[in-house]
Amino acid sequence: MTNIASVSQTVYQDLAVAFGVLAAIVILSALARAAFSRFPGAGKKGRWILASRLAFPLIALAVLLAVRAVLSLSQAMESYLNAAFFFFVIFLLVRLFDAAILAWYVDRRKAYPLPKVLRGLIIGLILLVALFSILKNMLQMDISSLLAGSAILTAVIGLALQGVLSNILSGMSLHFTRAFKQGDWISLGTHEGVVMDTNWRETRLLDRQSNVLILPNNVVAGEKIVNYSEPDRRTALFLNLKVSPVAPAAGILEALTEAAVECPFVAAEPKPLAYLTSFDETGVSYALKFFVEEYGLKPVIITDVGRLAWYKLRRRGFEVAVSWPDRLGDMKEAIQAAGPPRPAGEGEIETLTAREREARRTAEILLASSFLRYPDGEKAGQSMVPESELRALAGRIRRSTFTKGEVLARQGDRGASCFVVARGRIRGEIVYEENGKRFVKEFETVPGGLFGEMTLFSGMPRTATGIIAEESELLEIEARDFRSLLVRNPEAAEAIADLVSARNAQNKEFLLKIKELSARDVEEGSDRRTVLAYLKRFIHGLLG
Repeated sequence: MTNIASVSQTVYQDLAVAFGVLAAIVILSALARAAFSRFPGAGKKGRWILASRLAFPLIALAVLLAVRAVLSLSQAMESYLNAAFFFFVIFLLVRLFDAAILAWYVDRRKAYPLPKVLRGLIIGLILLVALFSILKNMLQMDISSLLAGSAILTAVIGLALQGVLSNILSGMSLHFTRAFKQGDWISLGTHEGVVMDTNWRETRLLDRQSNVLILPNNVVAGEKIVNYSEPDRRTALFLNLKVSPVAPAAGILEALTEAAVECPFVAAEPKPLAYLTSFDETGVSYALKFFVEEYGLKPVIITDVGRLAWYKLRRRGFEVAVSWPDRLGDMKEAIQAAGPPRPAGEGEIETLTAREREARRTAEILLASSFLRYPDGEKAGQSMVPESELRALAGRIRRSTFTKGEVLARQGDRGASCFVVARGRIRGEIVYEENGKRFVKEFETVPGGLFGEMTLFSGMPRTATGIIAEESELLEIEARDFRSLLVRNPEAAEAIADLVSARNAQNKEFLLKIKELSARDVEEGSDRRTVLAYLKRFIHGLLG
């Protein structure tokens, strides 16, 4: 009886010690966790991460050492504490290795290469193997039943959570293959968006409608993935269109390429490429390929390039293909507008044709502009040539519409025309250098103003880049039409030479800062006799 009572008392004492040790470890660990939580920014510093990760095993080891040093333990309890001590030593080493690697990545602000769930799974497996080994070798326990029970439990859990496990394994596969990362623009089957986040279960996309799309990882792994941000951020976009079959292919290809080059969102390299794709009865199909770095702006960029291309094609007289009913409708309207032939001698009021109306409007715009008018002095505002000559010129020049963002002319080019603004605005940019630094001076040409006239008048390279600031209507005066005007009015050359030389002489110091202008260009453009000699050669057709 005494032996039984003694054994029972020993068991109770061992249980009390075990519960005491467990309670001490739990309480001290909770206090340590509360202490670390007082420093919210500590999780972003490697040394704090290392300390917080090692706190639990160190506390457990300290409690075990204290119990062994203070209390008198039974042989069985001492063996259990030795096994626990050895387990927590292994736990400490595993935590130390894991925390050291994690702290290294945190201090260098790099993403940890393993998902959190996978890291926890690996650590759990290592500790489970260590636990079974300690139970078998140190405590001489038969662990076969534990292994069998754990296998059955694992099978049951696996069947119950096979969808979750599928997502976890798919997430691991996506992570290791690095199919995409946060911030990449991708398409998954019919879905397209930017990657917000990917974890052990799901991948989140922000689509073009600003909706969050949540896809399980097993669905993502089974879809066709296109990453528009790899191997670099440049990706190709295409603009397809059909043009009237009578339009020359060379002009179409040139206009499309110009449109892509002038779009600010299009990458300079690789260069845009336009090519012909097919013919049919309704027109000729073309494709424009260009590269962008911001795939998220795809709709905006396609619209911008298409807008530029449309204006360029229309100015060249190229018609985007339309359906046959539309063509027949246009023909019917034209026939009805023409009406029956008018009997001779009836004296009806003359009806202006569309071409005549356009010529009259062009003449009104030209007469109201500053083209060939004295800028100052006694004759300020007066024309250098008769009004009839300007009206005749208006019948030959072209009035065209440009869209916002088009580059009208570039600084340093040798131009052969000037422009009169009928509607809209031109933003001019002059790039110059001073004291080794690059500066940009801007100006604006409004309705009635001129752009590029100094190049036409003196033959100098263009001193500014002209960019269409808003949809604008411009009159383009080409060199051949200007020459015809001077041939009939040679006295105007004298006034033009005075105007050009005076303006260039006034701005001589500034013109010398423009890299595209040589000192000779500036000197000749500032000398009246040189400018007049140029105009006389121009009149007689002696220029190359």
